[in-house]
Amino acid sequence: MRILMLSWEYPPQVVGGLGRHVAELSEALAEMGHDVHVLTTGDAADTPSGETLRGVKIHRVKAYGPGGRDFVESVTHLNISMLEGALRLIRQGYDFDIIHSHDWLAAHAGKALKHGLMRPLIATIHATEFGRNHGLHNDLQRHISNLEWWLTYEAWKVICCSQYMRGEVQYIFQLPADKIRVIPNGVRAEDFAAHDGFDRVSFRRRYAADSERVVYFVGRLVHEKGVHVLLEAIPWVLAQEQDVKFVIAGKGPAEYSLRERAYQLGVSQKIYFAGFVDDQTRNRLYACADVAVVPSLYEPFGIVALEAMAAGVPVVVSDTGGLSEVVRHAENGLRAYPGNPRSLADNILAYLKAPDFAAYIKERAVREVREKYNWRLVAAKTAAVYEEVLQEFQSSPWVEAESFPTDYLLTETRLTTRGAQARYQDTNSADHTVRQLEESLAEPAGAGYFSLPGPYALPSAKKTGEPALEWDRWTGQEEGTFS
Repeated sequence: MRILMLSWEYPPQVVGGLGRHVAELSEALAEMGHDVHVLTTGDAADTPSGETLRGVKIHRVKAYGPGGRDFVESVTHLNISMLEGALRLIRQGYDFDIIHSHDWLAAHAGKALKHGLMRPLIATIHATEFGRNHGLHNDLQRHISNLEWWLTYEAWKVICCSQYMRGEVQYIFQLPADKIRVIPNGVRAEDFAAHDGFDRVSFRRRYAADSERVVYFVGRLVHEKGVHVLLEAIPWVLAQEQDVKFVIAGKGPAEYSLRERAYQLGVSQKIYFAGFVDDQTRNRLYACADVAVVPSLYEPFGIVALEAMAAGVPVVVSDTGGLSEVVRHAENGLRAYPGNPRSLADNILAYLKAPDFAAYIKERAVREVREKYNWRLVAAKTAAVYEEVLQEFQSSPWVEAESFPTDYLLTETRLTTRGAQARYQDTNSADHTVRQLEESLAEPAGAGYFSLPGPYALPSAKKTGEPALEWDRWTGQEEGTFS
């Protein structure tokens, strides 16, 4: 198959896990014999605009012109550059069977290429704005969530990485179950071992004393990763085991508040903020670590847990999201209550106090990662989705019509999706009438998935000629707008 991947990030420019996912998946598909092209950003320094790595043809584009007023507008500019890059490839004689967009960051280009080239679009949703923020609280978040919904609407099939994410995208975007395919992330286990024969003792002394055991976190320093929960757990750990050093690797906007909180807790001397670490340093730290911690509050999958398991480090994770599916308590890792420092500390101590148990968990985890979460298996499952979509596409009426459905269908679907209005309406608008409020009360978000029993049932919307609802009496008006 001829596959065109669209991704906002790709190594060496890596912000989160998305870029590594796209790279590993693309390379595994290329190893299977597929012709894989990746369109991505070219903003990283010293990266060529075009190259072939491990069989993957990488095309990097730059967003030029006036800078965007915000991140979303800058991403839109990048999508235009992606579209221009795709047109150059078409002009050079390339053709594609499948367009695969990763997250809303490639939604505009994916939709345009789908309709322009008349090729089916696949979307992978790695995370949602709703999930990251535990709801939608401002116009920017609602706009991003709308872009995510739009991408899932335009996609022929939507891939997500866990059963947890399946439920999330069904609830937030009202997707039909038969449109979703669950394919877990993978890990190249050999990439997370220290192969360079480094001086372990000297390297370890940069971060911890010889007598101290190392508890290791690596990831972005943002609220959703739960690093603040780890900080709150440190005094509980030190109360029972004093010779422990906590190494926190990564960068992010929460770094300074975390340092301040460590000082307030009086544990600064027991924490080493390592900042951003390259792959070699990351692997060396894994080789020196006694415990790896993933205390996330929101984690669609938790590939960092797989990486730690592949590196042979026993893990403690939050019992949330996809982490709950990857880690089985006391079998291949330990799970702590999300956002609970005491629970996190107890599970860290379980390893520190029982080295034999930690060794048992490590052995089980390494074997399972190699057997169940390798990229060859992930690529095979992804290719099977591509083949399924191509077969459906070839037998669809759109091939004969030489066009996909027109835009008015999107509007109709958007306005009639149950629960969508309540979740995505612009709450700052002055056009909300009392009747609209009554209608939203009569059918809450997610009404298609649950109903409230008798005494808790919400009042039905008022019909013509019926007495005014309580709301009408409270406001002193039967119809009208907010003022």
